[in-house]
Amino acid sequence: MKALYKAGAQPGFELVDRPEPKTGEFDVKIRVMTTGICGTDLHILNWDAWAQSTIEAPLIPGHEFYGEVVEIGAEVRDVKVGDRVSGEGHIVCGTCRNCRAGRRQMCIRTQSVGVQRDGAFAEYVVIPETNVWVHQDPSITPELGAVFDPLGNATHTALAFPVLGEDVLITGAGPIGLMAIAVARHAGARKIAITDVSAPRLELARQMGVDYAIDVSAMRIKDAQKELGMREGFDIGLEMSGHPTALPEMIENMNHGGRIAMLGLPAAKIDIDWAKVVTHMLTLKGIYGREMYETWYAMSAMLTSNPALHAGISSIVTDVLPATEWAAGFAEAKSGVGGKVVLDWTVF
Repeated sequence: MKALYKAGAQPGFELVDRPEPKTGEFDVKIRVMTTGICGTDLHILNWDAWAQSTIEAPLIPGHEFYGEVVEIGAEVRDVKVGDRVSGEGHIVCGTCRNCRAGRRQMCIRTQSVGVQRDGAFAEYVVIPETNVWVHQDPSITPELGAVFDPLGNATHTALAFPVLGEDVLITGAGPIGLMAIAVARHAGARKIAITDVSAPRLELARQMGVDYAIDVSAMRIKDAQKELGMREGFDIGLEMSGHPTALPEMIENMNHGGRIAMLGLPAAKIDIDWAKVVTHMLTLKGIYGREMYETWYAMSAMLTSNPALHAGISSIVTDVLPATEWAAGFAEAKSGVGGKVVLDWTVF
């Protein structure tokens, strides 16, 4: 099969022929149709400090995907050949305290598809049946199915705290931040503001229906509050960027008792005014991945029941390229100016 491959501990990928993965008795083999490019994949491509400390090459990366089941193991019960599926990329042990208590997203032995084991930047990928999400809704296109993983991140973050009637601040208008606009709106948020420095991404946010798109290189968040007619700070904060200035600025603009969900991985150490966190009684909650599998049910239900949300999330996929043009796709994803980039693996 064709696959993007990191042969050793150095920057770059190669599009090469690799053996097809074998299907174990509890596994499902999927013919990959589309894959999304994630920030994690950029780290692996560049072989930065995080990748060097986390990845063991050789490796086939990629964890956001959509495809068709072509083979199932002898012990697979519910997934069938021909099913159209996406995959939960966190493979858990099933026996640690959190797994046994039903908190599988907090498994202490999590292994990630495309990070600690071969992933989906290939014509075929094998994952356990427990990690397969079967799409029952025929309106889920290959492009939309490829971004269920990041949509799950956005949904998990946006619904970490009740947002009904609340004013929501999102820092970072990348694809997941843009998705969070649609989820927070669906869940009943009152005012939604988002920050970034990329004019194209802020324009995408306006198209998603955000109430205020703030260019933080030219405007302070507190001034945007006045423009929105807000008398107090934001009730809910969704930190999606990982930028070292984003969280302190968010804390500065939260209402007393405000709640912050943090998805963005910090790119550097962050100085936080902990006195304000204490005296304003703020809550900070870390978010990693998706709840298994409540998040998957929630986002599928939202997409099925809300055509506007379905259209909005679909519109975030701004570039679809054949897998043979993977380098151009990665360059576009790295540019930080557009929406989600998807590779088409049906071209070989």
